[in-house]
Amino acid sequence: MSSSFFIALRYLWGRAREGGRYLRGAAASIALSLVPIIVTLIVADGMIRGITDRYLELGTGHLEVYDYTGLEEFSPELQEDILALDGVRGAWRERQGLGIILGKGGRTGATIRAVEPGFWEDPGSSAFLEVTAGTAALESDRELLLGRGLAETLGVEPGSPVRLMTVRANTDKRNLPRVTIFTVKGIISSGYRELDSLWCIMTYQAGQELLSPELYRSFLTVKIGDPYGGAGEAASRIGLSAGPGYMVYTWMELQQALYRSFESTRQMLLFIMALLVLVAAVSVSSATSMLVIERQRDIAVLKTGGSSPAFIQRIFLWGSFLTGLAGALAGGALGLCIGRFINPIIRGLEGILQFVTSPWGAEINILDPDYYLEVIPVIIDWRMILLIVGFTLGSAVLASIPPARRAGKLKPLEILRRV
Repeated sequence: MSSSFFIALRYLWGRAREGGRYLRGAAASIALSLVPIIVTLIVADGMIRGITDRYLELGTGHLEVYDYTGLEEFSPELQEDILALDGVRGAWRERQGLGIILGKGGRTGATIRAVEPGFWEDPGSSAFLEVTAGTAALESDRELLLGRGLAETLGVEPGSPVRLMTVRANTDKRNLPRVTIFTVKGIISSGYRELDSLWCIMTYQAGQELLSPELYRSFLTVKIGDPYGGAGEAASRIGLSAGPGYMVYTWMELQQALYRSFESTRQMLLFIMALLVLVAAVSVSSATSMLVIERQRDIAVLKTGGSSPAFIQRIFLWGSFLTGLAGALAGGALGLCIGRFINPIIRGLEGILQFVTSPWGAEINILDPDYYLEVIPVIIDWRMILLIVGFTLGSAVLASIPPARRAGKLKPLEILRRV
């Protein structure tokens, strides 16, 4: 095995006229095919994790508790019992629903959120919440925070008055509109416009006044220490503590369609990129075939000296393995480097494109902030990267089995007659 490995290594790193150019070309092909798949993996995982974190910390929370007992409000005792459970980080009451908001620049629908102030002061929330104008501290029940997209649609800024239309039920159980005047206290952003573009945030006391429990959702938002690994267990503990009449939903249940969409998109991207690796594996097979043709004299000499067909096959299988390994290491290192610095690379490309197109006044955004994160978190899934490298090596070796078998079956006398 050591001698076949040595000969294969010599073919890979030897002089070009000895056939090494074919294997090195195949290694370069594998490297180039691995770069986009690793960068895609890092970017996709970063986007999914970044968006998911924002939904968990600013949107649904880690769990939501709903009251089906008929009570209008969650009791303080129940809230304290949940907070006392091991692993629970916080629990806040919230009312949520839809309304129509009118500003000086127009009117539009809005997602009304009335939540206790501690929710926004939680470290997880404050890590992703950015105040782009004004302040986030609501000092009055007639002050609002607006998402950046909503503020742009309405054409308002901190200090601007807005009118909010909600629905209330009268004594005859008829739904009637109710218009309330608020002042915009601040404009906020989560860094993902799809999440916060319609947010209209008020104090919980204002929500109790304007959002009746019969017409608007009322629930308890809960955060725990490990939302990715302990949500199911925490939901069971909270359900037992709350008793009958209460339902606990995890973030995976609340946003099931969204996260399935993310995972399906990720898998499809990786599948498409994996096709590039298969194409590169075919190039290894072609390079091995050319190497067999170039080194027929070596094969004849080795067989004349007593080498077995299996020994000859091992030479070329080792050659394909080393070719795949060299390409995987080079492509993996380059892909990891690009993925690690993907944010400054994107900003640099945007700057270059902006400079080139500046005479035409075009604004270039490689990642449109309306649909993507403004900053992509760098998430490196080492297990998946090792799986990709293993798949690459396996594909390279399997693709080169046919030419290696043909090399083992060559007859030395016929070769020596021709040369």
